[in-house]
Amino acid sequence: MSEKLLVELVEHTAVVTINNPPANTWDRESLAALKLLVEELNANSEVYSLVLTGSGDKFFSAGADLNMFADGDKGNAREISSLFGQAFEALSCFRGVSIAAMNGYAMGGGLECALACDIRIAEAQISIALPEAKVGLLPCAGGTQRLLSLAGEGWVKRMILCGERLTAEQAHTVGIIEEVVDRGVAKAAAMAMAKKVAQQSPSSVAACKSLIQESRTELEKGLLRERELFIDLFDTADQSEGVSAFLEKRSPEWKNA
Repeated sequence: MSEKLLVELVEHTAVVTINNPPANTWDRESLAALKLLVEELNANSEVYSLVLTGSGDKFFSAGADLNMFADGDKGNAREISSLFGQAFEALSCFRGVSIAAMNGYAMGGGLECALACDIRIAEAQISIALPEAKVGLLPCAGGTQRLLSLAGEGWVKRMILCGERLTAEQAHTVGIIEEVVDRGVAKAAAMAMAKKVAQQSPSSVAACKSLIQESRTELEKGLLRERELFIDLFDTADQSEGVSAFLEKRSPEWKNA
């Protein structure tokens, strides 16, 4: 579907590699491809698990390509936020077990992608962050909602409102990451976990997963509201200043307007 997503079928596991160097950012092409890929995998009865990782050894994914927002166009922002929502909600609803093998930094939309997976395995050297407010934006692909279901409200506020970056060990301690492994072995650990999934009845797994996720009664409403407020930020001067400052590699000058 896209060279920005590499797919390999290993027994009953689909191994998906985010392949958009240098930072494995998400764009229109890769987001649309992810949604279509998950739909195809859902239709393949031989696929029980999905392992998602990043190409290279530095980034799992650095999130959105901010060049997509450089024009400050609100309609453009609405389209892109919708693509993020569709892609990561499709990933979250994958009928099997999805495992993020976090082999590098997971920032912004990269972390939101991992949050949409069922399980997260991270290498010890990585760090995670939701730094959108540093560029006048907000996490629009589930960051404010899915993170809250894993970590306490205080940690969510520290990451999003204060811009704190967490190490893999910190993220594990507060419940964002399920397992921390040595450098270079996240994918192997995820594949070993996928083998455990293959020992389960796939129909039972799908039923159990649907029941577990039905408890998220307010999630759909929260995800919609998240995207609405993201689009509203494009009416502010700070959004334009934040993105411009990032792309120009300078500190932003906030107007609070």
